[in-house]
Amino acid sequence: MDLVNHYGSSDEEDHQETVGTMSKSSIQINATPDAGFDNNSVGIYTAPTATELTVNVPYDDMMRPVYGPENPHRDPRLATQNILTGHVEQQAISESDFRTQMRTFETYGFARDPSLGSNNLAGQTGQGVMGTGYVGNLAAAAELGGVSIYDSIPKAMRPNRGAKKKRMAKGDLSVVDGENAYKGPWAGYNDDKTLPVHTEPEEQDTAKEEQVETTKEEAGAQEAGEMVLTAADKRKKMMEPGNEKTIFHGESEFDYLGRTYMAVPQDTDVNLLGEAGTQECFIPKKCIHTWAGHSKGVSAIRFLPKSAHLLLSAGMDNKIKIWDVYHNRDLLRTMIGHGKAVRDIAFSNDGRRFLSASYDRYVKLWDTETGQCIRSFSTGKVPYCVTFNPDEDKQNIFLAGCSDKKIVQFDANTGEITQEYDQHLGAVNTITFVDDNRRFITTSDDKTMRAWEYDIPVVIKYIAEPDMHSMPAVTLHPSNKWLACQSLDNQIVVYGARDRFRMNRKKRFAGHLIAGYACKPGFSPDGRFISSGDSNGNVWTWDWKTCRILKKFKAHDKVVMNTEWHPHETSKMATCSWDGLIKYWD
Repeated sequence: MDLVNHYGSSDEEDHQETVGTMSKSSIQINATPDAGFDNNSVGIYTAPTATELTVNVPYDDMMRPVYGPENPHRDPRLATQNILTGHVEQQAISESDFRTQMRTFETYGFARDPSLGSNNLAGQTGQGVMGTGYVGNLAAAAELGGVSIYDSIPKAMRPNRGAKKKRMAKGDLSVVDGENAYKGPWAGYNDDKTLPVHTEPEEQDTAKEEQVETTKEEAGAQEAGEMVLTAADKRKKMMEPGNEKTIFHGESEFDYLGRTYMAVPQDTDVNLLGEAGTQECFIPKKCIHTWAGHSKGVSAIRFLPKSAHLLLSAGMDNKIKIWDVYHNRDLLRTMIGHGKAVRDIAFSNDGRRFLSASYDRYVKLWDTETGQCIRSFSTGKVPYCVTFNPDEDKQNIFLAGCSDKKIVQFDANTGEITQEYDQHLGAVNTITFVDDNRRFITTSDDKTMRAWEYDIPVVIKYIAEPDMHSMPAVTLHPSNKWLACQSLDNQIVVYGARDRFRMNRKKRFAGHLIAGYACKPGFSPDGRFISSGDSNGNVWTWDWKTCRILKKFKAHDKVVMNTEWHPHETSKMATCSWDGLIKYWD
């Protein structure tokens, strides 16, 4: 039938097409021919210009002897190699014996020769160093009789004998500096040789200058017959109330109209007396100014309430500074009165006064205009946070969260303690007034959040979950409805600021790294954006509604502690860091 189907007709064209079809079907094409790469004996031979092998050569083939005559100059030690880098002897030793000898060597400096039970490369039985059967410190092995870590030895022969006798005293818990200061479990030993801490060349030069100045002061005091004070005595003297001082850095404290820097400037493009948050805000893009005046890190910054034409900063150099936000942006005043780093600062409602809390265990009330210290307060414990009562008729009342797990309420007029709130199990980190200032929220190192009625030392709401972390920084939303809490598990969690204080699980701001630092969140005046610094010196900005990351930029060289938005500007923000700088962004 095939022949009939292809039977040629009288037409030449049909005949040609039939022949062409038959010839095409007879051709076979192999799309994957054998390239010969599977043959290792052929694949290892490469072209002189090749830079890689086309086959995987086994390790045994690579380690075979080289063909050809032997190199007479070759190191004879290489003949005994059984691995690429040397020779490994096979030993049979149990895991328990190996761990015992390893710990014995780490403790006493000697151990038994592991090759005692077998022959070495030369066919000899291992005898240790000089035939003793031990390796390491032979003198210690002979003195201790070759004991192991699990054998008991006399106390007189123990390496740590007499350690308790030469341990320094822990000191008195109530003494901070000087003789008999509290060292606790960090007390060293009398015979310890402490090495100097490595410092930068600039710090070394500064230390040398201070040492020269101190030597000159001591020499002058000795010539005058005065008593020479040590550095600890000077710090104590500075901490005592009444020894505070202030320095004005401008040309004149008053202008031609007799006004001080507290007067709100009227020559700016922004209405500084308007209502905050009425303008639409945007994310800042570039740094427009840098304030450099603190010799150490800056722990907190605050804008002057209402007008925000002044900026207050607290530094780890024990100083508090006031900066001008407009005009020349100069340093206006420095307050000196704390003996240790200043941790927190807080303005009163009108900005005429402010509080400072320091590690020297003092809370001090200052006059913003003159820089004079009005009064000092102390409970003998370190205050971690301070805040005024926001009510206009209670501006003489402030609260301080202390290291002794208490919130202490002071009357600034009399200096007396009017109330104590004692329920926390750890140091109190934040105090935030909510619900028309009738209640306040506190967070602590005990990983809990507690709500209190003002002036009533009873907890009305106790918040503690198994997955909660400590929240060392809290900021109130401009709408006064939410609390943004910086949690130490690298996220910002949100709680309601109304009656129930419930956690809003739909709002969670993450992506930054702040574990171990109390980086205070900041809100734009209109409440659309939330910002925070991180431990790497970056500033993060999120959208409040969607919780999406909008922007991240490098702001400082060290951890950023505060991001404060200007209440009357559309996109201005101030940041402070442990690098000692305060930057202004727009």
